[in-house]
Amino acid sequence: MEENIISRKKFLGLGAAATGAALFSGIAGNAAPLPEESKEKVSGEYLLTNVRLEEGFNYNEKNEVISTKTGLYNLHIANGKIKSITLDKPALKLKNVDAKGMLMLPGLRDMHIHIDKTYYGGTWNAAPRKGYTVKDMITLEQKIIPQLLPDSQRKAEEAIKLMQSQGSFFARCQCNIDPVSGLKSLEHLLAALDNNKDSFGWEIVAFPQHGILYSKSEPLLREAAAMGVDFIGGLDPTNVDGNMEKSLDAMFQIAIDTNKGIDIHLHESPPSGQAAIEYIIKKTEENKQLQGKTYISHGFALARMDPKDLEKIAEQMGNLGIGVVSTIPFGRTIMPIPTLKKYGVKLMTGTDSIVDHWQPFGTCDMLEKAKLCAQLYGWTDEFGLSRALHIATTDEVLPLNDSGTRVWPAENNDANFILVKASCSAEAVARLPKREGVFYKGKMIYGGTEFSKG
Repeated sequence: MEENIISRKKFLGLGAAATGAALFSGIAGNAAPLPEESKEKVSGEYLLTNVRLEEGFNYNEKNEVISTKTGLYNLHIANGKIKSITLDKPALKLKNVDAKGMLMLPGLRDMHIHIDKTYYGGTWNAAPRKGYTVKDMITLEQKIIPQLLPDSQRKAEEAIKLMQSQGSFFARCQCNIDPVSGLKSLEHLLAALDNNKDSFGWEIVAFPQHGILYSKSEPLLREAAAMGVDFIGGLDPTNVDGNMEKSLDAMFQIAIDTNKGIDIHLHESPPSGQAAIEYIIKKTEENKQLQGKTYISHGFALARMDPKDLEKIAEQMGNLGIGVVSTIPFGRTIMPIPTLKKYGVKLMTGTDSIVDHWQPFGTCDMLEKAKLCAQLYGWTDEFGLSRALHIATTDEVLPLNDSGTRVWPAENNDANFILVKASCSAEAVARLPKREGVFYKGKMIYGGTEFSKG
């Protein structure tokens, strides 16, 4: 949740997770550091002037979008909200922040990331994992996690800084809940997030990485539910847990008993993956409190279904508010995002992991995910590129709707946005400009010295 408050103080300030002050070399050198002066440079009530907003589309004689119209505006920011949007500068005696014609885009959100077990902020590691199954990785994790835990809070905080520098103000964090780490990974993650509560929003998934049944993690998941998580997770109920219905029943029951949502990792292909999705649909239909609160992460079976089955399942998911958090791209798997979108399935994505024992990639750049989405599905013109941004923003919001009417920003919107040197969102998706300013509830959480106040 965007305004998360950690209620269990005993999980904060843990000696084992204390943040070190020493300088370190390695992976973290790739990230631009968050300037100290920028943390409080822009905050409170102010006027954001000379900011570029999209106004509509330009069309050719075939009614095809050929370009995007923009204009310069002035925004009154107060109490973390956009109070007004005007062409003329309001007659208000407030400090002035000059955007210098930069384009304003919705803030980005990373809706699937594992920052509780990253190598980021440490030494480089790309050990071979070819041929490893999920169960092989579970065995590996049992050895690796004790090595990662002592420094996991600091590394999580470094990952948060990286996300902020890339324009993300919010993340859904997948957190290991397993017999090896117990609740320590969650404790350290909670502490890292709490240290950034004024500049970052989050949700947490209690993720049984080693399987609910396979590792007998149900009691731990119930304990985690009392510690401030938002979702109960699951993992490959057939291939890992060995009993699809029993595994999914356990996940759903924990979520129902604790009033949480569901976000399950599902890597399985048909037939087991399809059967799992159909069972998730059945359970969600039976439990109305989970409609709109159930998500399938990855969901690779959707990419490998018979087209008729996919259409039927996508329609059911859309009607029940079951969302898909898809990784883009993932190996050779091409997710059917156009079909899912056709039926109103809530679509999100994330960067998954940054430099960990699963894979060595990851920049935490959600704008890059939008670009990859455009490349993957052939959205190469002005209209398609502008639509690709939806995968990376809150509630899939775009500055312009499909008809070319501006729907964002609007008065009373949360002041979560980024400023980039681009003429329009299509250009931003295609060219990935530097995030010049990143704002969370009106406060600049990342940005350079070029912004002036007066």
